[in-house]
Amino acid sequence: MDRRTLLTTLAATAAAGVAPWARAQDYPTQIIKWVVPYPAGGGTDVIARTLSEAMRQTLGQQIVIDNRPGASTNIGAEIVAKSKPDGYTILSADNAVLAFNEHLFNKLPFSPEKDFTYIGAIGKFPLALVVHPDFPAQDFKAFLAYVKANPGKVNYASPGNGSPHHLAMELFKNRTGTFITHIPYRGAAPAMADVMGGQVPCMFLDLASGLSIMQGKKVRVLAIGSGARSKLLPDVPTLAEVGVPNSEVFAFQGILGPAGMPPAVVNRLNADLNKAFTTPAVQKRFTDFGMEAMPGSPQQFFALSRAESQRWGPIIKAANIKLD
Repeated sequence: MDRRTLLTTLAATAAAGVAPWARAQDYPTQIIKWVVPYPAGGGTDVIARTLSEAMRQTLGQQIVIDNRPGASTNIGAEIVAKSKPDGYTILSADNAVLAFNEHLFNKLPFSPEKDFTYIGAIGKFPLALVVHPDFPAQDFKAFLAYVKANPGKVNYASPGNGSPHHLAMELFKNRTGTFITHIPYRGAAPAMADVMGGQVPCMFLDLASGLSIMQGKKVRVLAIGSGARSKLLPDVPTLAEVGVPNSEVFAFQGILGPAGMPPAVVNRLNADLNKAFTTPAVQKRFTDFGMEAMPGSPQQFFALSRAESQRWGPIIKAANIKLD
């Protein structure tokens, strides 16, 4: 090998070695695609659009929302898992991708633990046990006594099989030894409508979808699945307060990227996400949704997601819930 060839080879090798770091330092230099595995207009989509606008201001690049619904979020998640890990394709991930689907499906096209880079948690909102206003039980104690006295005769609604709302009630049944029959709907709106109308007497409902009807007394809120009482519903006791321990139930979201993203890019996105939580537009949207922001590190987000997966796996198995 002559001297010129040797120098060219060494230069190319050196460039290959430092290029990822250099690109990370310059990031971002092009449009970022943010995949939302739900249709446009839903709560996850609205949160992503609100955050993306705040993050655009600090990142200095446009962020485009790409809605890819289907297969209980698996379609959108697979797209991101198989994307180039350069920080230009990210995902809104919720309980489904992060904790549920690996137990609900016999086979997934990705591993939630190994095929993603965890960037940061977005937030969480608790689920509350609600009943139709004319339901004979006026409080949680009476509700529990009623369903125990009528095993299998009380129905509950959910936005669909494998949803946080479905699994919240299965956890409730597991903890209380009750039998309530599941009636799955295609989305939160029709499920809420039938509970308000009295066609189905009860459900677990998230604050993001149902806060207005809770505050408007269109349903009666018996208990909330949070660690402490909600400031938005201060008179509603927690499940722990009414005697159901270890029953915190909440929906949560965060941002993932493909596995192998440069640490500097991950840290930049995490920092801009945490900064976005302090903006008035994001704070207002979170308040409107009853959502609690969860600023923190990628490592904290990963730990939470894995802990939730381990918590829900036995509940899903005991209820024999499968989506394939």
